[in-house]
Amino acid sequence: GVFPSNEGRGYVLRRIFRRAVRHAYLLGTDKLVMPQLVETAVEIMQEAHPTLKTNKDFILGVLTKEEESFRQTLKNGLNLLENEFSAIKTSKKKSTLSGKSAFVLHDTYGFPLELTQEIAGERSINVDIAEFETEMDAQRTRAKAARKGSATNDDVLDQYRQVLDAHGQTKFVGYESDSCSAKVLSIVAIDESRVEVFLDATPFYAESGGQVGDRGTIRCLSGEIKVSDTVFALPGLRKHVGVLSGEITVGAEVTATIDVDLRNATRKNHTATHILHYALRKVLGEHVKQAGSLVSAERLRFDFSHYAPLSTIEIEQIERIANAQVLTNSDVKNYETSKEKATQAGAIAFFGDKYGDMVRVLEAGDSIELCGGTHAAATGDIGLVKIVEEGSIGSNLRRIEAVTGQNAVDYVISTARTIQKLNELLDTNSAALVESISRKIAEVKELNDEVKSLRSAAARGRAAEFISKSNNGVVIQRVDDLSPGDLRELAMAIRASKEIKAVVLGGVTPTGGVALVAATGSGVTTPAGDLISQAAKMVGGGGGGKGDIATAGGKNASALDEALLVAAQASSKIV
Repeated sequence: GVFPSNEGRGYVLRRIFRRAVRHAYLLGTDKLVMPQLVETAVEIMQEAHPTLKTNKDFILGVLTKEEESFRQTLKNGLNLLENEFSAIKTSKKKSTLSGKSAFVLHDTYGFPLELTQEIAGERSINVDIAEFETEMDAQRTRAKAARKGSATNDDVLDQYRQVLDAHGQTKFVGYESDSCSAKVLSIVAIDESRVEVFLDATPFYAESGGQVGDRGTIRCLSGEIKVSDTVFALPGLRKHVGVLSGEITVGAEVTATIDVDLRNATRKNHTATHILHYALRKVLGEHVKQAGSLVSAERLRFDFSHYAPLSTIEIEQIERIANAQVLTNSDVKNYETSKEKATQAGAIAFFGDKYGDMVRVLEAGDSIELCGGTHAAATGDIGLVKIVEEGSIGSNLRRIEAVTGQNAVDYVISTARTIQKLNELLDTNSAALVESISRKIAEVKELNDEVKSLRSAAARGRAAEFISKSNNGVVIQRVDDLSPGDLRELAMAIRASKEIKAVVLGGVTPTGGVALVAATGSGVTTPAGDLISQAAKMVGGGGGGKGDIATAGGKNASALDEALLVAAQASSKIV
């Protein structure tokens, strides 16, 4: 199937769908139209295409989310476009929308260029594509400059090519061994202590397919390199990055050994990503496809295509299925075969990997996928699989993070400690914890309401005091140690008196800031904001409001008294 996206077939689908939504929007249809269209299409075509009925809820979910998102984009973008069209019509000298405006629509509001062109064309207005491309090129240049510091320069790439041309690809023995003898082919200095080392053979896995590179040591009698990362310098050429102590020279015979504990933890997480992929497809549907991953010793991150947040129930179901696969403790099979045979066996290609005629297949429980990474020997080695986070990373893309093995045990222990601490604080037990917290929240709300009521009563009490000090119906007072909200309540209470035309209160808040409030009585046409606009600038802040109430804040408490004098002058001129 094709999923709405920003590239390839998915983008073609999205453009067709968005055109339909736009025309519905232009016809004045405020309600979503796609759900009803999907219902009708499924009803008409389900006999010819039975999968439409099976996947109707999924299709409805995806297109509903798409329409909701695009309608918001339309609303924002069309408002800006209408302003631009009005300016063009007023000028009477041009009939072209600037490329800069089209770029702002594209870059800031997510408004596709082709949609801007289509709408402009309906008004017989052209779009300056050349200027748009200039803006796009400038953006690419800025992005390139931002990446420049981390880019590999041409001289270093030439060194890598020389190593590859002279010695060929690095022989990888890491599937079978944790350590091996090797010959140093080349050493490239990074700085005074760090180096890049190339070997003829290595057990170190180079970062790829989401799995991080191995760490460990490269040793000989005269020196040692503590390897902090392993990556591909060029396809097939593994680069070991580390700190050199002692002396190791080109041609030296060394022993390369990975950090087995880290590799084992990484293995568990990598195998768990495949089992989670299987569980996600079981719970959410076969539309779920991996869109990226990160597998380290500490945790795993798995990105996948899906149109909605995962509910608590769905996460629980995924965890149950994944852990059921773990508890079978079935052997994990990782072997090489032809791409054709792997496909016939039902293996799923994993994101980010490129495959030749021969591929590596991973069988972990009921999961069968293509993967060139390192994996646990049995599903039981993974231990507990616990999802710790889930969220959105883009349109129709979700991300889960999970822990396994000892990290999962640590997470459970930490969570249990937190629950126990809450039990102690609330003098309850785990079974009654939620009820106890709910009761405390209700009590706090009740107390807050009571405090608010008491503050209002206090404000009314002080209001009488300040009303008695009014001058021609105007009250200007400094009142410290009140929150901005309480100061506003007091101003409103003072204004409630029929004899008050205007009130301005200012004070230093409990947090050390400055708060200003202005309010005008009935019959006064001067906006309340005019009374404190200059005063707000004097205390180093700003704010405002429309009509008969305005608030402002600042940081310069030393200028408050002077600011209130300025507010008093402004209040004397009210109409």
